[in-house]
This record gives sequence, C-alpha cells and structure tokens, in this order.
Amino acid sequence: MLHQLRDQGFRVAIDDFGTGYSSLAYLNRMPLDELKIDRSFVQGLPADTDSAAIVSAVLALAASLGLSVTAEGVETEAQRAFLSQRGCNLYQGFLCSPPVAPDSFVQFMQGHAELQAAAAAGEIA
Repeated sequence: MLHQLRDQGFRVAIDDFGTGYSSLAYLNRMPLDELKIDRSFVQGLPADTDSAAIVSAVLALAASLGLSVTAEGVETEAQRAFLSQRGCNLYQGFLCSPPVAPDSFVQFMQGHAELQAAAAAGEIA
C-alpha cells in the first residue's frame, strides 16, 4: 500500500524515529522519503553527548540513504544550529512557532510566506 501511495505522489515518513517500534529494518523494507527524529533525542542537544551521538548517526544514515530528516521539538537556537551543522535543515517546534489555533493557521502561513519572500529578495537577513 505504501508503494501505491508513493506512486501517487505521497511522501512517506517514519515519525518518532528511534523510539517505540521503529526499526532499522524499516529502512530496507519501506519506500521512505523522510525520517522524523523524536523530540526526546533533540531535547538535550547540544550538551547531552549521548543524544548528540544518536542524532548525528541518524543524520548520517539518512543522508547516505537519500532521506530527508525533520527534527521534532526544536526549542532553542543552539539545538537548531547543532542540527543544521550536521545537515538537518527541517525542524518543528517552539523555536519556529508555538501551536497555532485552526482559525489563525491561514494567517500564520501567509505571514510565514511573506517572510520567506522578503528573505529571498534580500530585504531581511
């Protein structure tokens, strides 16, 4: 079924990679596009050396398999910088935005698109 969905243009991701029932075997068996690193590994970055080693290894593994990676639960600039230096440029968490109410979501996305356009035009750094 995942192969059929992917053939129709859907992207397939493993959420909370490294926790629960996620397994390295899935990387061989499933048609994946993305891994999402669980926030439990991101929380201690960059100071927690065990989390740093695990996240670095997952990023290297994903890169070698051609998978994109999203880090969950990024709350500080230090976490974002650590991830970015290791090739993870997609993240979600309070650093990006606190939760947004459904009735405010469209306005939030429009403002985000305007910021992206201004940055691309060199109007802001």
